[in-house]
Amino acid sequence: MKGLVAPVMAGDLPLDSPLPRLNHHGRYTAARLLVRLHNRPMGEIVVPLAQRPVTPGQLAEHVWPQIGDRVAKHCAEDGIPPPARLTAAGLVRLAEPPCTAGRPAAGRPAITVIIATRDRTGSLLRCLTSLSRLDYPAFDVVVADSAPRTETTARALAGEQPWPYPLRYVRAARPGLAVAHNTALAQVTGEIVAITDDDVEVDPGWLAALADAFTESEATCVTGLILPAELETQAQLLVEQAGGYGRGFNRRTFRRDMDFPSPLFPFTAGRFGSGANMAFRAGWLAGSGGFDPATGAGTPARGGDDLAAFLRVITDGGTLVYEPAAVLRHWHRRGYEGMRRLAFGYGVGLGAYLSSSLCTRPGLLGPMLRRAVPAARHLLGAGSVRNENRDDRFPRELVWRERAGFVAGPFAYAASRRRYRDFRHTGSGAAPALAGTGTAPGTAPGTGEHSVAAGEAR
Repeated sequence: MKGLVAPVMAGDLPLDSPLPRLNHHGRYTAARLLVRLHNRPMGEIVVPLAQRPVTPGQLAEHVWPQIGDRVAKHCAEDGIPPPARLTAAGLVRLAEPPCTAGRPAAGRPAITVIIATRDRTGSLLRCLTSLSRLDYPAFDVVVADSAPRTETTARALAGEQPWPYPLRYVRAARPGLAVAHNTALAQVTGEIVAITDDDVEVDPGWLAALADAFTESEATCVTGLILPAELETQAQLLVEQAGGYGRGFNRRTFRRDMDFPSPLFPFTAGRFGSGANMAFRAGWLAGSGGFDPATGAGTPARGGDDLAAFLRVITDGGTLVYEPAAVLRHWHRRGYEGMRRLAFGYGVGLGAYLSSSLCTRPGLLGPMLRRAVPAARHLLGAGSVRNENRDDRFPRELVWRERAGFVAGPFAYAASRRRYRDFRHTGSGAAPALAGTGTAPGTAPGTGEHSVAAGEAR
């Protein structure tokens, strides 16, 4: 996303359909497109538009050099001849591509979708509408209203509903994203619990991709791909330059006993995914105590609930899979002031996540301290994975706000623990050896109860 200037067109580009004409009215400076084949994401491309229309033929010439190798690899895996080129007419559409065959609807696990919300009724209804387009046979939805200030959402969901799926509404008495998620856990009926936010729109294949990843890998947790719904303002571009929410287009599997993919593994939990697109085996999540109620948006900690859960999956000896075929789009905040708050909140959430993990598992202190030097490089280095998308125009104010938030994070978490001390959350106090790349000794998963009342480390 370096060098782009708003507005940038964001959308999908299916290769097995006629290619579109872009930028009819010359409004956009560039297009950022998710390229799909057989409805599978191949990758993203950026097409310069220079506020001029682009014909289907011009688009084909621009796309193919960027994505042709991935298409050839996908076709080889499907056992079909790779195309030699892309034309304005698109690639040949197969009635049943091999990659989608042999996946009967029967036998797929039942899934409960949890959506936490607070006073954003319009955004929530947009998200629920996108769930109506899911091509998954067995799912239900729980909306967890996080200590709302008005009755607008409750009224909107009261009475007979137009949704083609069962929907239940619960209310958390105290604000906080983790509290809302824990409240909803008492209503879960599915074997899998998929969690998303009210400011997203899910892809029709979202749940199917999550379910396939669970089935094929015996995963404890699966995360998915998060892309921007729009890039109309410079502030929305800054979200992407700050790291965004996407984690690439290759499925990746993480385990405690793997060769460490980075010196900071597994503490850079944001590399595993994000809380707007995560799913767990319901039994594991409830049995491990749910989410730490002192973390998450709406608390002094501002975040960290998802990251602490991801880390717990790994340290408990579970498997976490990042599945890019599980796609959703997130509506970033449009204004710069929102980005300022977001940058500070990211930092606070990161510090809170590490503090929460230490409180529940004090044995992690040693492994954390041994990673202090590479952690400093990761946070501060201009060329680190965390900062590589930031160009010279990225506001230094946002960098320093995030760093200030990180310093404040442990204190914010301490305040949050005091505020939420009447909400129970437990986890295993033991920690595996995480200093090397070999197999660590086993530890038992944490046990506890979830409350039935209730940023990101890149």
